[in-house]
Amino acid sequence: MKEYKTEQESFWSGDFGAEYIQRNKGSKLLASNLAFFVKALAGANIRGEAIEFGANIGMNLKALKLLYPMLDLYAIEINSQAAAELGNVISTNNIFQTSILEFTPERTWDLVFTKGVLIHINPNYLPQVYDALYHATGRYLLLCEYYNPSPISIEYRGHSNRLFKRDFCKEIINRHPDLELIDYGFVYRYDQNFPQDDINWFLMKKQGEPMNTSTLVTT
Repeated sequence: MKEYKTEQESFWSGDFGAEYIQRNKGSKLLASNLAFFVKALAGANIRGEAIEFGANIGMNLKALKLLYPMLDLYAIEINSQAAAELGNVISTNNIFQTSILEFTPERTWDLVFTKGVLIHINPNYLPQVYDALYHATGRYLLLCEYYNPSPISIEYRGHSNRLFKRDFCKEIINRHPDLELIDYGFVYRYDQNFPQDDINWFLMKKQGEPMNTSTLVTT
């Protein structure tokens, strides 16, 4: 089995990550995701290409595909089983089957986003992930995560040190001040029509950076 930098990566690349697939699929989730992205991206003019950091089997990308049929979709996914199923949603050529901590963007995408992923990253490596998100962003960055004003760790399905809440938006903007917050919101788990798992979302726009949709740069 591959050795990773953190125990969180090993956790998601193995059996728990595969079990997650069964809990997070289906038409109800797709409907909720459609409603979610309509709201979260209302303030953006999306075109070109998008990449999701931590896509699992692509339920978020399925929704984006319906909303933006011309959008070329990419993904990063650590779990090999999830990545294989993801190939039914987007081109296998557009899938980076690797850890986010091992991903170095060599180009930019019009939209870069996470949804329930930063909360599972080892906090010591968040600055590295923030930099990867920033450098991958051509215009828009969307973070959809659990929010807390100060960093805390909570138990996750009987496991400790697997879920961390904090103000991800504030931290990445403090690190990269040319990211401008243009919209934000919250979706409640008990919404009667389109529930999400108490997610706060933050839409940012990168200032002064042209979109680059060229092929991967080699050096």
